[in-house]
Amino acid sequence: MLDDATIEQLAHELDRSAQTREPLAHFSRRFPDMTIDDGYRVGRAWVALQRQRGDPVIGHKIGLTSRAMQLSSQIDEPDFGTLLGSMKLVARAGEELQIPASRFLSPRVEVELAFVLRRPLSGRVSVAEVLAATDHVTPAIEIIDARIEQFDRHTRAPRKVFDTISDNAANAAIVVGDGDARYRADPLSTDLPWCGAVLRLNGAVEETGLAAGVQGHPAIGIAWLAEKLQPWGETLQPGQIVLAGSFTRPVPARAGDRFEADYGPLGVLRFRFV
Repeated sequence: MLDDATIEQLAHELDRSAQTREPLAHFSRRFPDMTIDDGYRVGRAWVALQRQRGDPVIGHKIGLTSRAMQLSSQIDEPDFGTLLGSMKLVARAGEELQIPASRFLSPRVEVELAFVLRRPLSGRVSVAEVLAATDHVTPAIEIIDARIEQFDRHTRAPRKVFDTISDNAANAAIVVGDGDARYRADPLSTDLPWCGAVLRLNGAVEETGLAAGVQGHPAIGIAWLAEKLQPWGETLQPGQIVLAGSFTRPVPARAGDRFEADYGPLGVLRFRFV
């Protein structure tokens, strides 16, 4: 286990990387005995630095929800991170949101559903309790990034799960919609596992997927997160946004790229990196 001084040092390194856009070498290579708990401690210390600057917590994200991603990351459960106010980007219905590519190092786009809560959730809860506590479910794009480089600069080895978790589970931004009633799906009457999306990149279909790809039902991850946060003294709060996990692969984005995420009866999100 890393000592508190090292945790704080790594959190400050992440903070500088996010500001300078200069990626860091793998923490797991520098500290081979690093644990998953160490990763969460680093990520939370970095979030604390951002909160001290007035960036509020608006929710949480769940990652590594597919079995294939867990196996490749040598982990047997999802991971999670914190959403901050500065990460939230809003795409107006019928308009194309402009996103500065310069705010990221190596952005990638993931297609998800987000649960917006109306009641708190804490500890062990069921899928039914998650749905009852949810105000609405909305299409959401997660933009992930790599303050810790994806591949080691010397060996080209991929980063380990400890690195990803330290990096606030790779979270960088979320895109949600506004101005269309379809963006607010009722969690009880909507067949959430069958909600799907078509992701187009510069007009061509790049990815398709169903929310059933997220552990069979996207609410399963929300229930898991409520229990995982309890030992940290945290509760999922009313009004918070919780990203349930991606049901497509991450798609790299560059300046000039146009994306359209068509969720069918749940509406369309359009955005461009500029």
